[in-house]
Amino acid sequence: MLYSSSMTQVGAGYLIKQLVWCALGLVACVTMAMLDYDALRKMIWPIVGATVLLLLLVLVFGRNVNGASRWLALGGFRIQPSELAKLTLLIMAAWYCDRNQRHMGDWKRGVILPALLLGPVLALIFVEPDRGTTILMAGVLSVMLLIAGVRWQYFAVPAVLGSVGLGVSFWHDPMRMNRILAWINLEENKDGVGFQAYQAMLALGAGGWSGLGLGNGRQKMGFVPEHHTDFIFSIIGEELGLVGTIGVVIAFVAFVIAGVYIAMHARDNFGMLLGCGITFLIGFQAFINIGVVTSALPNKGLPLPFISYGGSSLLMMLACVGVLLSIARHARDHAGIPDAVLAPDNPFVPRTA
Repeated sequence: MLYSSSMTQVGAGYLIKQLVWCALGLVACVTMAMLDYDALRKMIWPIVGATVLLLLLVLVFGRNVNGASRWLALGGFRIQPSELAKLTLLIMAAWYCDRNQRHMGDWKRGVILPALLLGPVLALIFVEPDRGTTILMAGVLSVMLLIAGVRWQYFAVPAVLGSVGLGVSFWHDPMRMNRILAWINLEENKDGVGFQAYQAMLALGAGGWSGLGLGNGRQKMGFVPEHHTDFIFSIIGEELGLVGTIGVVIAFVAFVIAGVYIAMHARDNFGMLLGCGITFLIGFQAFINIGVVTSALPNKGLPLPFISYGGSSLLMMLACVGVLLSIARHARDHAGIPDAVLAPDNPFVPRTA
């Protein structure tokens, strides 16, 4: 699909670059799967330090694209530090919740301290600006905290404050405010800010049940500007039809089910939380991307995991899969040990008699 969506503009250029990143990602996946995921807990501070350094560097030396400085140029490639920050934030949250699992019901340890720990990294992503990733990670981290035992009532005040802050930010950001207004009145903005979203809807509609055929799409001829990245789902719908898009949705649903199963059978609380975080990260990101392409959500600028063009995203997604495989592999190693002994405070693990 990546080659089909970009062949009229760059030939096999994007495909070749993505294959290079895919090879690196598979190496990262296999490496993470072979290692014990507990090593991530032991190396948390070097990982956090490297991530924060890259996020600071991108603010100073980052390449500006469409008003956002999210990429560092290295030779002929660009890396996006916020993609590394996604996994780093998950590790930080799992590490913190594991260390404080008996006190997560407390307001201070369940909300205040996690906010002070995770907030600075989210803030560095927010000021790039990358609102979509910030919202995504805030949602995923909130789910992890809820799973860890934080009372849902405690999220009321932070949620209100975050929503107000986000609203003020959007109000002073004309580009993103216009995207929201265009989403509300897509038909009235189809020749302006809403052009891409409207053309994506046309692509999905043109595909019908079985699509126009692989390579035969027309909307990729300049009508959908981000057809190989954020809006590649619309090209899938045009060329492979409803059958293709439903197949993609089923694949992500299956991934989420498998990820939750792995997390539920993790050998310890850290593995359970990290597995849940990775699973919901990929699931939520796919949900948001598909929601944007189908105009169910305003444009957030998030790629479709594993499918959209983007080396940093593909590399980190495959590394996350490797971590999930490591969690699954070590759970099998301890299959004979009662769950109650392995994780007595793990709400996702069933208790043995």
